[in-house]
Amino acid sequence: MTAVTETEIVELIDTFYAKVRGDAVLAPVFERAIAADAWPAHLAQMYDFWSSVMLASGRYKGNPLAVHLGIEGLDEGMFVRWLALFRATAEELFPAELAARFGQKSERIAESLRLGLLFRPATVPAKT
Repeated sequence: MTAVTETEIVELIDTFYAKVRGDAVLAPVFERAIAADAWPAHLAQMYDFWSSVMLASGRYKGNPLAVHLGIEGLDEGMFVRWLALFRATAEELFPAELAARFGQKSERIAESLRLGLLFRPATVPAKT
C-alpha cells in the first residue's frame, strides 16, 4: 500500500481548490462562503482535515456538518461535481492505488455530508 505524505496532501488540496475556484458550478458557492483573504486559513484547515482522514493524525478539530449547514446554495449536483473534480485531481497527481484511496475516503465523506445536509425524510404523522 502506497503511503501518503503531508506534502502530497498539501499538493492535492492546493491543486484541487485552485480548480474549485475556477469551476463554473462550484466557484460561486465557495466565493460566497469564503472571503478572498480567508483562503489561506481554509486551506490550512483542509490540510489538517485530510491529514486526519488519511494519516489518522488527529489534527482536524472541526465539525464539517455544522460548517456546511451554514452554506447557502448547496445542492446534490454540487456534491457530484465536487467528487468528480476531487477524484480527477487525485488521479492526475498520484499512482492509481493512492488516488483510489483518496477517492474512496472522499465518497464516504460526501455521502455523510449529503445525508446530513440534504436528506429530509417525510414526516410520518403520530398515531393517535
